[in-house]
Amino acid sequence: MVEKITYIESGQFHPYKNLAVEEYLLLHCEPQECILYLWQNQNTVVIGRNQNAWKECKVESLEENGGHLARRLSGGGAVYHDLGNLNFTFLVSKENYSIDRQLEVIVKAVQKLGAKAEKSGRNDILIDGKKFSGNAFYEQEQHCYHHGTLMMNVNKEMLSKYLTVSKEKLQSKGVDSVKSRVTNLVDYIPDLTLEALKKALREAFEEVYGLTSNECKMEDLDQKEIEMRTKHFSSWDWRFGRKIDFQYEISKRFSWGQMNIQFQVDKGKISDVNVYSDSLKPMTIEKLPKYLKGIRYHKKNICSELRLYWAEDKQEEEMIADIIEWIKEEEL
Repeated sequence: MVEKITYIESGQFHPYKNLAVEEYLLLHCEPQECILYLWQNQNTVVIGRNQNAWKECKVESLEENGGHLARRLSGGGAVYHDLGNLNFTFLVSKENYSIDRQLEVIVKAVQKLGAKAEKSGRNDILIDGKKFSGNAFYEQEQHCYHHGTLMMNVNKEMLSKYLTVSKEKLQSKGVDSVKSRVTNLVDYIPDLTLEALKKALREAFEEVYGLTSNECKMEDLDQKEIEMRTKHFSSWDWRFGRKIDFQYEISKRFSWGQMNIQFQVDKGKISDVNVYSDSLKPMTIEKLPKYLKGIRYHKKNICSELRLYWAEDKQEEEMIADIIEWIKEEEL
């Protein structure tokens, strides 16, 4: 049971430091505590843990314009952040983790400001059928977080300029461009300010949990540990990942996300493999390569190995079953 709620704002716009603070809070959250962390990035594309940076973002164009490419811990798809966007993160122990309760805070805050919001699909919050908030999730041992975007007044031209969303994904949403499927809160709440949104979020946070929030300041955190984590999130290896000299590549869109597999094959056996996905189950995607390396590059062998995958829950089990059915149909 949550007995303590804590509110913290980041006063700077450095994406790698903001992600470092998020991870720090995750690992230092008390067992019966829930933290609401609010933060902003400037001119930044943030990709999901298992995504291919080069395919999701026009990296060169972004960096030429002084922008940043960042990779978060959670799964899901790529998002564009500017100062017209406010990010939120709920950090809590696994026993007290409740997506419904956390989403209630967001929906209630938007309602306080005069607009009707509703949850949709696997990770979106909508107004009038258009997305203003995308959410993603992450767990590490007994710690969990749920974070998302709140598009107040994002420059949608820049969003379209830097993100390269697949046609398959757009078609699955029934739209023809990334710009047409999103909206800004100011379109429904014309006089909305950043401070008003933050105030509504803190009030809703206290109402949903029935507690008064303690405020934590950035300077109260261990700066040496945050600096260490900032270096990790800003490193080339973390942001872009490793490339392999692959000979074969297959891809498919499932109800739970896009998936792309690159195979490096030597003498008929899989010598290396990269798996990319915007699935909200990032650790499932990360475990796949160990089942595929060293086996014969043939669909029967690949399917046999994947049938040995130890699924931790029904959703993971269904994902593996989907992948096996897909591999059966491929010319491998």
